[in-house]
Amino acid sequence: MTASAPECVALAEGLREVRARTGLSLVALAERTAYSKSSWERYLNGKKPVPRQAVEALCATAGEPAGRLLALWELADAEWSGRARHSRPAVPPPPAPVSPPEATAGAAAAAGAVATAANAATAATVATAGDVGGVTGAPGRARPWRLLTVGVGAAAVAAVAVAAAPSVLRPGAGHPTSLASPVLDPAPGCRGKTCEGKDPGPMSCALPGRVESLGPQRRTRTGAGVEIRYSDVCAAAWGRIWHAKVGDAIEVSAPGSRPRRVAVRNTADTGAYRFTMMVGGADRTGLRLCFIPADGTGRECFDY
Repeated sequence: MTASAPECVALAEGLREVRARTGLSLVALAERTAYSKSSWERYLNGKKPVPRQAVEALCATAGEPAGRLLALWELADAEWSGRARHSRPAVPPPPAPVSPPEATAGAAAAAGAVATAANAATAATVATAGDVGGVTGAPGRARPWRLLTVGVGAAAVAAVAVAAAPSVLRPGAGHPTSLASPVLDPAPGCRGKTCEGKDPGPMSCALPGRVESLGPQRRTRTGAGVEIRYSDVCAAAWGRIWHAKVGDAIEVSAPGSRPRRVAVRNTADTGAYRFTMMVGGADRTGLRLCFIPADGTGRECFDY
């Protein structure tokens, strides 16, 4: 893949934003890190793959957490290395049933749960593309975190279900053994009204399995794609736009909340996802997403 891939463009933009907040020139940045002025110029403009250590060094210099940029780096690195072209790994098969007959029935039931949960985990993971870090690649590209999350997530689901199989129908037991609810890690950074105006990425609201599209994806008259994303964990919604033109914007609103807007600022944004800050509220009804075209021909609004 080339540096013009949306994942690489998004990383370069993120690096430039952090570097701008340091207030340092390229010469000063080179003096404070192990990378030369010419290297930083190429990294910041997307001309050359960026070492992970350089991302960490820039964030340390700016005094900012590295999590958001490292998430973007993982996506860009997969494009540079070609890993994004690889197919999704197969879900591990469930283990063979055990005897006696009562335990065999319990294991078979657990195996069915494994397959169902693994399929659900895969679908939830694929649906979350484009919510990490504010800007990610446009639709249709394979995502490296998808490969990692689906493989690891499905394996974890299988491990839990198989471990529970012997106790599902123990000889002499009158009812199945219940499992404790999992603890969310990382914990959401906000919920409901406390999410107002916050970024869903850093708040851990946009992680795989925590977000879904609310209703169908919409196509505007100009060809842009728009939709509302909703997180039950955070009880908050936000808007997302892609395939848009410079100057296009979207605005998401909810009863009792201040509308949140985001605009497509430059050509780099036209090849990536852009999304608004969040509006909070457990009630999904009354949400509205409006598209405001750059040419001023009138907005298109969609009610949910």
